[in-house]
Amino acid sequence: MDTLKAIMSRRSIRKFKDEPVSDAAIKKILEAAMNAPSAGDGKPWHFVVIRDHDKLSTIADNVDEGNQMFKQAQAAILVVGDPSKEGFPGFYPQDCSCASQNIYLAAHELGLGTVWIALWSVKPRIDGIRAVIDVPENLEPFAIFPIGVPNEDLPEEYRYDESRVHTDKW
Repeated sequence: MDTLKAIMSRRSIRKFKDEPVSDAAIKKILEAAMNAPSAGDGKPWHFVVIRDHDKLSTIADNVDEGNQMFKQAQAAILVVGDPSKEGFPGFYPQDCSCASQNIYLAAHELGLGTVWIALWSVKPRIDGIRAVIDVPENLEPFAIFPIGVPNEDLPEEYRYDESRVHTDKW
């Protein structure tokens, strides 16, 4: 799949089949995430792969009000920001966003589905994920991606909106 096709056809998948996600696929997704750009090449991120179904169910309850997608997912990837590794202070949210978008696109390329569940700046979600994953206090849970074989087929959406484009002035 070419890059523009991947970007234009990627959709947020929230329903998954009860089919395994290989370790090789998870590694490819993580390789893509870690190949994201980061300010000053700081790479201020860590990733936690979650495969334990009890933990995925607890995450569903603690982070996303019992949402079934975590209970159906065969894995999840938690993106954690590490401010001590920033190339420039204050940039880890942008850097983790780049890594997160790569997770989305790599999963799509591999025929897997995922959806970006924001944690950053949402205190109840951050507290919920810390309770399950034991993320150290000096690190910042940023986002989590339930991953699985899609059990829904969403059509592509064209989202370009000319009214949002400004040239040379507002």
